[in-house]
Amino acid sequence: MLDLRRLLAAKSHFLLGPRQTGKSFLIRHALPDVRVYDLLDAPTFLSLSQSPTRIEQELTPGERVVAIDEIQRLPELLNEVHRVIETRGVRFLLTGSSARKLRRGGVNLLGGRARTKHLHPLTFSELGQHFDLHRALTRGLLPAIYFSDDPRADLEAYTGSYLQQEIVAEGVTRNVPAFSRFLRVAAFCNATLVNFTNVANDAQVPRTTVHEYFEILKDTLVLHELPAWKRTKKRKPIGTSKYYFFDVGVVTALQGRTPAPGTPEYGEAFETYLLHELVAHRDYGTGTPLTHWRSTSGYEVDFIIGEETAIEVKAKANVSMQDLKSLRALQEERLVTRALCVCLEPRPRKVDSVQVLPVRDFLEALWGGELG
Repeated sequence: MLDLRRLLAAKSHFLLGPRQTGKSFLIRHALPDVRVYDLLDAPTFLSLSQSPTRIEQELTPGERVVAIDEIQRLPELLNEVHRVIETRGVRFLLTGSSARKLRRGGVNLLGGRARTKHLHPLTFSELGQHFDLHRALTRGLLPAIYFSDDPRADLEAYTGSYLQQEIVAEGVTRNVPAFSRFLRVAAFCNATLVNFTNVANDAQVPRTTVHEYFEILKDTLVLHELPAWKRTKKRKPIGTSKYYFFDVGVVTALQGRTPAPGTPEYGEAFETYLLHELVAHRDYGTGTPLTHWRSTSGYEVDFIIGEETAIEVKAKANVSMQDLKSLRALQEERLVTRALCVCLEPRPRKVDSVQVLPVRDFLEALWGGELG
């Protein structure tokens, strides 16, 4: 859904996304005629680390776009990128899987000369006729795993390589066993309000370390933080964020389970998947804020788009009035203009002022621009 040529026509860009979301693939297919420096390639890494000025020396007079893949492996190169932007007017596409390393140590982030976009796993819109909800909820949407002939083995390998490549290689923590314990505990906190003290006890690490580890997950783009919506007056809102892993397949692999229809795990996977679609839709176009709402009295609405649309997620084929009580409570405050329940029912219907939508109808409306 990202038009790289259109983005680069305006300005240089950082393109950030977790490993295996398809950044390198996108460059090859969207920018086949562009010079690419792949910093995972050992000779390229060595050459540019020894002589960053090679980038300008190798440019031909007509080149206007250059891509550098996995820029976080050599953040010092950004000084040379900055200079080439200023002196030659070249636009750069700079991909990476970790915002953390780019921000550490006073690295030059180009002083506003580059914008940032995020690349996510596959979306409903990108998959088209290949979209299958059950496959998405049990495999996740990383391209190589969604289409894999052995998705569980690939997911296990992915979580192992994440620990090795992102955590060990970047040196963000010296205690890998502790982080590994934390990662599994954090997976079971997916789609919840996190109690950091409980996580610390279960992972056998200090509470302060848990906060640091959550920041690592966010900085390596593995975790989304969903802030609280606090506008309600009649019902006092809770101000705590919820956390979601970026891919439903990755989080269920860390949990060591495969969600089965009709189970609470399936409902959590369904909610996590829909958050993925909402975040991708926001980052690829609208930029509209996403939040969640929970009151101290126990009402809860899963997602709020901007200030207009409230969304409750139910992984069931028969939504009851009880399932709509939180949406109806929120509507009483007259703060949102649209209330949706996204579910597994076969046909859309309206219950008072709440629209009950099958998941496919909702996704078509979302990517069709009908929800803002």
